[in-house]
Amino acid sequence: MEKKILFFDVDGTIYNQAKQIPTSARKAIYQAQANGHEVAIATGRGPFMIESLLDELEVTTFVTFNGQYVVDDGEVIYTNQVEKQTLHDIVTFGAERNEHAVFLDDKKMVATVPNERKLEEALATLKYQYPAVDAQFYWHNPVYQTLVFISEAEEALYREKFPNVQFVRWHPYSCDILPQHASKAVGIEQLLTKKGLTMQDAVAFGDGLNDIEMLQTVGTSVAMGNGHEKAKAAATHQAPHVDEDGLAIAMKTLHLI
Repeated sequence: MEKKILFFDVDGTIYNQAKQIPTSARKAIYQAQANGHEVAIATGRGPFMIESLLDELEVTTFVTFNGQYVVDDGEVIYTNQVEKQTLHDIVTFGAERNEHAVFLDDKKMVATVPNERKLEEALATLKYQYPAVDAQFYWHNPVYQTLVFISEAEEALYREKFPNVQFVRWHPYSCDILPQHASKAVGIEQLLTKKGLTMQDAVAFGDGLNDIEMLQTVGTSVAMGNGHEKAKAAATHQAPHVDEDGLAIAMKTLHLI
């Protein structure tokens, strides 16, 4: 295959179910780099949440916060945020219902309340401990992503009340709050434009609901076998399960390695 830029989701794609990189995936990514392909990350996580991964894979280009914070070769080239008044309205509505949030900038996460069980359990799946607390953090800091801790039934209520933002579920307890037209695909487009590339030059690998736009938009896309059915439907190819060397097998099938 001609030289491509490869965008990898993290959780469920590079990371297996134990939040580790399978040896086969690590070797495949190194081989793709050796073959002249550029490797980039495209994740819902923030930059501070993937530092060790970036260091291990020697990657300096990434799309984080589902497209809200984009870095090309170490340089921030694009950011986006939900408007602060809108975020205030959502957080206030949630607090009145005893439903809480976590704010993220490029360096940390901050919770609106302490000792919230659902928040603690959801963040534990990302291997993160309970964050510091500052309910007013969003007023005086950039917030590139907000997590709201609500059930699927409650999500429908939020969608109806706040139609000018997106609620993208990543955990049974939690959704990401994004600007209305934001996505990993938008962040990738910003990056490709800066590099003078097109979507046909890109290959994307993902598994979740937040990967759908990315998988639909790039020239070649791969959904992991462990992925959401909607992600699989959006992709041009399907890989085996992440725990079954799925990433390496897919990269070999596409002749990237």
